[in-house]
Amino acid sequence: MTIALEPLALRERAPLDTTRLDSLLGDVLARIDRMLPQFGEYFPAPSSQQGVYAAIDNVEWTNGFWTGLLWLAWELTGEERYRRVAETNVASFATRIERHVNVDHHDLGFLYTLSACAGHRLTGSTQARSSGLEAARLLLKRFDPIARVIQAWGDMKNPKERGRMIIDCNLNLPLLYWATRETGNKDFAAAADQHLARAADLLVRPDASTFHTYYIDTKTGAPRHGSTHQGFSDDSSWARGQAWGIYGFALGWRHTRDARYLDLASRLANHFLNRLPADGICCWDLIFTDDDQTPRDSSAAAIAASGLLELAQALPLSDELRETYEAWAIAIVTTLGEAYLAPLDGSNAVLLHGVYHMPNKAGVDEACIWGDYFYLETLMRLRHPWQPYWA
Repeated sequence: MTIALEPLALRERAPLDTTRLDSLLGDVLARIDRMLPQFGEYFPAPSSQQGVYAAIDNVEWTNGFWTGLLWLAWELTGEERYRRVAETNVASFATRIERHVNVDHHDLGFLYTLSACAGHRLTGSTQARSSGLEAARLLLKRFDPIARVIQAWGDMKNPKERGRMIIDCNLNLPLLYWATRETGNKDFAAAADQHLARAADLLVRPDASTFHTYYIDTKTGAPRHGSTHQGFSDDSSWARGQAWGIYGFALGWRHTRDARYLDLASRLANHFLNRLPADGICCWDLIFTDDDQTPRDSSAAAIAASGLLELAQALPLSDELRETYEAWAIAIVTTLGEAYLAPLDGSNAVLLHGVYHMPNKAGVDEACIWGDYFYLETLMRLRHPWQPYWA
């Protein structure tokens, strides 16, 4: 089923030329520089409180996004201050995996792709490679061969969590593809392939909206039911989940060259874009489309923008949607830079007005560290020919 894009409602704006893009990048670097003294040995909490991230140890699922920010800043500038802190982080991730500190979940990809795997690619660190491979081995252990999915959370014997997949895992799969390339062991990629196929079959509804989570019977492999964990309702589409889907299926095409995933990413993108408010920044759930009283989620917008560029790059040059997706990504990222940037005084974040977990009332209208990362990643894609850490 094709999901057509409605007529563009982008407000008129000047093209994002190199001067303007460099200005936006400078704004981000100024905010990272402001963060460096506080987070040299620590990490920002997943979301802020009143625009300020607390400093935490390397214990959360989100810590890789800070290290990813540092690697991006170093690639962009060559300034050693970013590399020094990033390498300190990588050593911390090596210790974390050795001691098994909060690693019994599927977010090992978020943690280690942006820290250890990126570090190994950029510096050749053998320590980074070793910890990345150990993280991939732990992630592979979460693969259920009957359900054919990577279990998101909980002990693998927990009956409430067995066979549960969530759409976020699309961005954890690159860790497994990386491990196959590094070792030649095809088991990693095979598990990723099977999970991705199940995600395509079960997480995407006919109208190209998405379930956040889905349960599969681990005795028979039969689908059970979809639901939400952080969205408005079981039949709505949580905005960040839709963004994970856009980006994750586009990456699925990158890793498998299966055209099904390219088409799926495009359908999800159209569903997402058709439901944006006038300023182009999504509400926290796509059931809300233009309600000024509903919190926006700048972090979901940033993920989607980078995913749209990944998708556009994969499309043939003759495909008219290639230019459309690029235009939307530029529109989103420009609005983020104009209206969602954290102030230099009174905050230690990059972007404000994100949403971490609405049902739990956590991080609502706050900064989210993954939003900061994907905002810079999108700008990086626009500024330079750049190889994503997820590749």
